[in-house]
Amino acid sequence: MATTFDVIINHADADATYAAQAANAVFDEIRRLEDELSRFRASSDIYRLGQLQAGDSILVGMAAWDCLSLAKAMHQETNGAFDITIGPLMALFVTRDGDPRQVSKEVLDQARQIIGSHRFDLEEETMRVTVHATNMIFDLGAMGKGYALDQCADLLQDWKIANFILNAGDSTILAIGAPAGKDAWQLTLGGGVHPLPLSNRAVSGSGFAVQGAHIMNPRLFQPVPIKNRRTYALAPTAALSDALSTAFMVMNKDEIDALCSRYAGVEALEHES
Repeated sequence: MATTFDVIINHADADATYAAQAANAVFDEIRRLEDELSRFRASSDIYRLGQLQAGDSILVGMAAWDCLSLAKAMHQETNGAFDITIGPLMALFVTRDGDPRQVSKEVLDQARQIIGSHRFDLEEETMRVTVHATNMIFDLGAMGKGYALDQCADLLQDWKIANFILNAGDSTILAIGAPAGKDAWQLTLGGGVHPLPLSNRAVSGSGFAVQGAHIMNPRLFQPVPIKNRRTYALAPTAALSDALSTAFMVMNKDEIDALCSRYAGVEALEHES
C-alpha cells in the first residue's frame, strides 16, 4: 500500500506482551489485504480485473467486493468526483519523475475508453464483477489504506482491545475509544498546528505537498490544479474518510456541504499545507 502503518494501544487495555501480539496480528492482516487488493500483485483480485477483456467477468473475494461496492457508491454519491478507474490519466499527465506533461486529444480520447466506474457491474448474489472495457485499471490507492484500517480495527476488537489508534502514513487515521481518563484521542492536523479530538471516527487528508499533481479529476479527465491547502474528511469509517478526502479535492464547496449534510458523522475540513 506504499505507506507505513502504526498501531497505538491504550496501556489500560493490554500489557506490553499482549499489545505486541495484537499489533503483530494487525500487520499480518495488512499484508493479507495487500495480497488481495494490490493491482501490482498477480495473485490479487484487483490485478485479475485489470487483465479482463470487455464482457468478461470474475468472482472476487470479500475484501475486493467490499472496496468495489464502496467505490461504486462513492462514484454515485459524489457525482463522479471519486473514481477508482482513473489510473490511466496518471500515466499520461505525470512523468515517472512526477513532472506534469501535455497530452494530445487523440491519446486522451483513447484513455477515456477504459475510464469510468460505469464500465464495471457488480452482481451481489455471487460477488461477480463484469467489465465493459478491455484492460481497465482498477486502483484502490484512494481508499485501500482506509479499508485496511477498518478491518484491523475489527481484529483488535476481537482481541478485546477497545481503545486504540491506527495510522496509515498520517494520511488516514482511525481512532477508536480514548486513552484512559480521556474523552478522545488528541490529534493535530496541518503540521501540528490544528488540534483535533477524535474518537470512534476516522480522518483522512489529501493534498499536493508530498506527491505534487497526483490527483486526477474524473469529471474533466485532467489533473486537479495544485493549491497550497490540504483537504480533510472525517467519517465513521476509515475507508469512507479515505475516499471522501480525495473526492473533496474535486468537488466544490456547495457539493461538499450537501454531501456532509446527508450523512451523520461526515465532515470536511481544509487547512494550509
